[in-house]
Amino acid sequence: MKMVMIVYNEAMDMEVMESLESCCLENYTKIKGIYGKGKTSGAHLGNDVWPGKNNILYIACEEKRKDSLLSCVAQLRKKLGREGIKAFVWPLEELT
Repeated sequence: MKMVMIVYNEAMDMEVMESLESCCLENYTKIKGIYGKGKTSGAHLGNDVWPGKNNILYIACEEKRKDSLLSCVAQLRKKLGREGIKAFVWPLEELT
């Protein structure tokens, strides 16, 4: 099992969700309105100086589904460019 964390600009929420759901996204946890700063996407701090926020999806999945998700994220990165979407993966040791 793997845990995939996808972080993306909240302005792209509909496009990201539609793309991932058409790809292979079934079950997830979404956290909306997250602040952060990325090397290429810049700061999203929800204020006048650094507008915008991010959303995070957490997806617990099997290895095969992880590969499909990462492929979808790679396609979105090409399409969305600097607006920002990134995926991080780590082992999921226990699922109860």
